[in-house]
Amino acid sequence: MGVATQDPVLRKKFQGKPEHVVNFFFFVAEEVREIMAQLGIRRFDDMIGRVDLLNTRAGIDHWKAQGLDFSRIFHAALAAGPLFQTQEQDHALDHALDHQLIERSKAAIERGEKVSFITPVRNRNRSIGAMLSGVVAKRHGHEGLPDDTIHIQCNGSAGQSFGAFLAHGITLDLVGEANDYVGKGLSGGRIVVRSPNDFRGFGPDHIIAGNTVLYGALSGEAYFNGVAGERFAVRNSGAAAVVEGTGDHGCEYMTGGTVVVLGGTGRNFAAGMSGGVAYVWDPQNTFRHRCNLSMVELERVVPHAEQAELGHTETWHSAVRGGERETDEAILRRLIENHYRYTGSFRSRDVLDDWERARQAFVKVMPVEYRRALSELWRAADPQQIAA
Repeated sequence: MGVATQDPVLRKKFQGKPEHVVNFFFFVAEEVREIMAQLGIRRFDDMIGRVDLLNTRAGIDHWKAQGLDFSRIFHAALAAGPLFQTQEQDHALDHALDHQLIERSKAAIERGEKVSFITPVRNRNRSIGAMLSGVVAKRHGHEGLPDDTIHIQCNGSAGQSFGAFLAHGITLDLVGEANDYVGKGLSGGRIVVRSPNDFRGFGPDHIIAGNTVLYGALSGEAYFNGVAGERFAVRNSGAAAVVEGTGDHGCEYMTGGTVVVLGGTGRNFAAGMSGGVAYVWDPQNTFRHRCNLSMVELERVVPHAEQAELGHTETWHSAVRGGERETDEAILRRLIENHYRYTGSFRSRDVLDDWERARQAFVKVMPVEYRRALSELWRAADPQQIAA
C-alpha cells in the first residue's frame, strides 16, 4: 500500500504478478529441500540448534570480524527438552475485557439496536475493542454497523493498543488517558480520549496518549483532548484525527487521511509523508523549522469562498462529501467542531470563537506527489474541469 502502488502512473512500472511471487517461493522451498538432503536432514525441527552445521568461515575470515569470539553464540546447548515449540502459550485471552464488551453489545451485533454503557478500564486491559471489532466484522463485514451503534464510555487508564482495529459503528469514549498504539489499524470506528470533567489542566499542556498513535489506520476518526507522544499517525492511510500537540516525527510515512494539530509539534514532522494532509496551528510561525520538507510543501489554508472561486481542485484531498467537493476551510472547521463536540476542548472552543483570525494561523502540510496525483485524478474524472 505504498505510494508506488497507490499511484496509477508509478504502478505501471511494476510488471510482476502475484503468481510470480508464489512461483518464486516454490523455487525457494525446492532449494531448501535440496540443502537439507545434502545435510542428511528430513525435517525442519531436526535442524533447530544444529550449530555444528553452520558454515562460519566466510564471516570469521572477514577483516571486520578479526578478534571477535563467537563461541558463546554458536554454543551447542544441552537442552533438557525439545528446542522447538511443543505447547501453546497462554495469552490469558479468556480474561480479556472484550468478552464483557461483546456480551453487553449483543443487541447491536445481532439485531442492529443501539447500545450504550460505561465500563472501568485499567492499564492491564490491552487492545480494548479489538475482539469486539472482530465479532462485528465477522457478522457485518468491513462496512460494520451504522455510526455510533455501539457507544462505550471507558473510565480510567487504558493499556496499550486501545481501540486497535476498531470497526465502523463502534465508538470508544475514554475518559482518562491511554498508553501507546491507540487506534492501531483503526478500521472505521471512532475513538475519543478526553480528560475527566474535574480535570483542572489545559489540553495542550497535558499528555493524554502515548507513542505511535493511529499506526497504520485505515479509516475512522479520533479526537484527543491533549497531547500525544512521538510518531503520531505514523503510516496513517485514511483516518481523520485531531490532537492538541505531538512529539517528534508526527505524520511519519503517512499515505492518506487528515490530521489536525491544535498545538505544538516535535521535530521531523511529515518525514516520508507521501499522502494525506495535515493542518497545524502555528500562531508563532515556528512550525517550518520543525517540519521535514523533503516530500511536502507548506501552504496557507485558503478561505472557502476564495478556493471555490479559483477552482483549486489540486488542493482538495477529500473527494466528495454530501455530494459536493469540500474545501480546506470546510474540512478543517468540521474536524475542529467535531473535536469540541466530542471532547469539550478549550483549545477548540477558542479557535472556533475567533475563527477568521485562527484560520490564518493554520499551516497546511501537503505532499508534493500527492497533490499531483489528486490533480490528475480530478481532471480525469471531470472533463468539464479541463475545459474550464
